[in-house]
Amino acid sequence: MFSPRVALASLSGEADAEWAEACARPAGAAFLGGIAVDEPTREAARELVERDREEFLPEDPIAFVDDELAALDDAFLRAGVNVRAVELPRLRAAAAVCADHDAILEVNAHCRQAEMCDAGAGEALLRDTERLCEQVTAASEEGAPVSVKVRAEVEGVHLPTLAKTIERAGADAVHVDAMDSRRVVRDIAEATELFVIANNGVRDREDVFEYLAYGADAVSVGRPSRDPEEVQSVYAAVKEWFL
Repeated sequence: MFSPRVALASLSGEADAEWAEACARPAGAAFLGGIAVDEPTREAARELVERDREEFLPEDPIAFVDDELAALDDAFLRAGVNVRAVELPRLRAAAAVCADHDAILEVNAHCRQAEMCDAGAGEALLRDTERLCEQVTAASEEGAPVSVKVRAEVEGVHLPTLAKTIERAGADAVHVDAMDSRRVVRDIAEATELFVIANNGVRDREDVFEYLAYGADAVSVGRPSRDPEEVQSVYAAVKEWFL
C-alpha cells in the first residue's frame, strides 16, 4: 500500500499538504484531515471550533481535498484523506477525488468528540457496522483504496470481528489506534488479510518493533509528525525491521 511503511496520522485542523511535505522523505504515507465533507459533520466541526478545537472548514470541502492532493501529486509519499461523513453521496465524491490522485480514502470511525458522534460519524460508526460497511463499499466503488481508522477500547466493539466485516465490504486497510491495548493489533492481523497500520505511542525502536512483531504491516505517528527528526527515528526502526 505504501513504502517505507511509516505513515503520518491525521491531526485535526493541522494535517494538510504543507504538513505532509515537511516529512515527505522519511514517511511513506500521510493521511490529511480529518475533513468533514457533508453538512451534518461540518456542523459538528463548527461546534468543535466554538470550543477551541482546530478543524478544517473550507467553503467547499471536496474542492479542498482535490487541491490538497494535487499539491502532493509529485511528493515522495502516498497521500490519504481521513474523511468524516454521514451522507454517502458526499463520501463518494471525496473517494472519487482520491481515486483521481491515487490517494487512499480513510473512513473516520475514530473521532470520539461528542459532537461528531452525535452527528453519526466518527466512533459512532464502530457501533453501527451496517452504516460503516455502507461507507466502505461506497468509497471502494469509486475506485479509491479504502482504509478505516478505528479505536480500541470502545465498549461493545470487538475489533477483530469488525475488521473481518469491513474487509468483506471492500476495505483494503485498517488503521488501528491501539490505545492501551497494543495486542489488539495482533488479533486484527491474525483475523484478516487487511493491511494493518498500528497507531498510538509510536515513538522509538521499541514501539516500532513491538507493533511489527504483533503483525502490523506499518506504523503511524500522530503528534510526533510535527518533528521530522522523530519521524526519521521511526523510519530508521522500520527500515531495520524489514532488512
